[in-house]
Amino acid sequence: MEFDTRAYRNALGCFPTGVAVVTAESADHPAMGITVNSFASVSLDPPLVLWCVDRCSNRFNAFSNAPGFTISILGAGHRQVSARLARPGAHSLDGIPLRATVLGPPALADALAVFECSREALYPGGDHTILVGRVLRFLHQPKGEPLVFFRGRYRAVSDAD
Repeated sequence: MEFDTRAYRNALGCFPTGVAVVTAESADHPAMGITVNSFASVSLDPPLVLWCVDRCSNRFNAFSNAPGFTISILGAGHRQVSARLARPGAHSLDGIPLRATVLGPPALADALAVFECSREALYPGGDHTILVGRVLRFLHQPKGEPLVFFRGRYRAVSDAD
């Protein structure tokens, strides 16, 4: 029996995920962003998070070699930013409202939460690399609806009682 990659992707899509934008910059690469839904908390002590990047991405070297990165958790109003930074290309942050960070890579100005991270470790993960970051600073908004991805589409969170 042959493994059905499309059916596998459809099955994975049954798990709703939040959406984030990761930004990085270095002397070799100006600030750029990438949309991810692979963000996860790893540890509270020390404070560690992870996300994954496709090794075939034209942004792979910029992110895997950067000394740190900033993760912005997207709100429901970020669909266009998410879609823009999910496509292949240079992924310039031009025209996106940004907030300066202490670490360097900017954050989205109106993100639900922001995590400034130093690169802690990289691990192979099939066709992706798992990037683990140590959270150095963070902030979050007390209110706001998340951007959610489910079955290949952006969705709203319904708070049905």
